[in-house]
Amino acid sequence: MTSSLDSLFKNSDPIISEILSNALSDKEISIKEGIELYNVDGTDFHLIGLVADEIRRRRVGDIVSYVVNRNINFTNVCIKQCGFCAFSRDFREEEGYFLPTEEIVRRAKEAHQMGATEVCIQAGLPPDMEGDTYEKICIEIKREVPNIHIHGFSPEEILYGAARSEITIEEFLKRMKEAGVDTLPGTSAEILDQKLRDKISPGRISVENWEKIIRYAHKIGINTTSTMMFGHLETVEDRVKHIVKLRNIQKETKGFTEFVPLNFVHTEAPMYKHQLHEGIRQGGSGNDVLLTHAISRILLNNSIDNLQMSWVKEGQKMSQLLLMWGANDFGGTLINESISTSAGSEHGQLIKPKEIRRMIREIKRIPAERDTNYNILKKFNDEKESEDKLDKITDESQFGSYMELVKINKFKYKNPRN
Repeated sequence: MTSSLDSLFKNSDPIISEILSNALSDKEISIKEGIELYNVDGTDFHLIGLVADEIRRRRVGDIVSYVVNRNINFTNVCIKQCGFCAFSRDFREEEGYFLPTEEIVRRAKEAHQMGATEVCIQAGLPPDMEGDTYEKICIEIKREVPNIHIHGFSPEEILYGAARSEITIEEFLKRMKEAGVDTLPGTSAEILDQKLRDKISPGRISVENWEKIIRYAHKIGINTTSTMMFGHLETVEDRVKHIVKLRNIQKETKGFTEFVPLNFVHTEAPMYKHQLHEGIRQGGSGNDVLLTHAISRILLNNSIDNLQMSWVKEGQKMSQLLLMWGANDFGGTLINESISTSAGSEHGQLIKPKEIRRMIREIKRIPAERDTNYNILKKFNDEKESEDKLDKITDESQFGSYMELVKINKFKYKNPRN
């Protein structure tokens, strides 16, 4: 225990003090203890943040990493109707779009020219999709931009691709790896509790299939991220059990590169707009967001080293705070962010590397660009370093926005049945 924490422990609740002392001794924190950490106030609230920050320092030091990447959400047409999703459109809706493969490749090439090392590809699940659509996208991107890292296709999309191809999940994952997928986003997780999933997203990928896909991806050498969406209908017990489930998977596979808590953006979410469920919340409060990141760091100690916060959902100032409450990664530049933006997030679709570095330096930490697998590409110890190509962009509108994209006639979704 550090001397700066000693005096605070003396004034702490004995139960909380014991849990946090065990965490600092690298002992595994149980589900029951994790729930206890959520039920704090006063000094104990701040103490949890300090302990999470100390564990972060021991695990990953004072570097705050980020990745230069671009999101390519190539269609918003989806057969699912998840209560939290404001991005997806039914195939009959006017705002449905589908980017052709050549446009997806163009965006990947442009991102690479701007210094991006990664493209993140996720989308809706369009009806009548050809089974090899995802494979073709990856093959064409790698043909034109062989050095770009494809971080693409959530477990939900892998399940859908396998179904459309009429092959097993295992075979489809092998095909995706051969086609050029490097890592998978661990999204479509929300909360890994089937009863709750059946409520907020009926018909969404099951907990069993989510785990199956993640485990097999790890088995064949495809790393993934891991996520949790909180601040809607879930309890703190649901959250803690979700995080511990991820911890148990990581013990077996070692395939998670990071954990990302994602605060529910309620503004345009159907289940909030139409009050579909009693007790639906407006996302986590400031205190709740801080605690969730800190408790995640404490629960995942010794298993997942990297904790990323979402600047798109939390904004820049809150992101700086979260870097002092256990987080160590700023996420990506994104360039085109559609999913949170469509849900009502007001924090923009692009953040430039120099802005990320400035915010990291403001909290006295060291900025570093990383790749998708958290290999450090460059540390920025000197504030006078030269600008990246993406930093020199003066008109961010050149990349387009989600609201503009849904109005472009040539990208309008055309139902194959018509």
